[in-house]
Amino acid sequence: MAMEDEYVLSVCDDVPHDVVLTDTGAHVLDVVQVVRRLSGLSLWRSEALATQVPALILVGVPQEDAEEAVTALHEVGAQAEAREQPEPGFPN
Repeated sequence: MAMEDEYVLSVCDDVPHDVVLTDTGAHVLDVVQVVRRLSGLSLWRSEALATQVPALILVGVPQEDAEEAVTALHEVGAQAEAREQPEPGFPN
């Protein structure tokens, strides 16, 4: 059996998560500031990202960081969710 034919499922405690902004709510400027803080993007890019929902804000972060980001977005009136990244090789 060739190496590329084998698939080993490793179990780890820290499955990467993505943070998805689903609705900016009424306080768009506050959401833009939080997106800027979380992503490290410029103000202009953060505004563009926050106004094109659904928007992927963070990719492949630990669950704890994803939950903190979602909480920060909820605090300013936005709707967001942390999504567990699918295992490679498995259909969604």
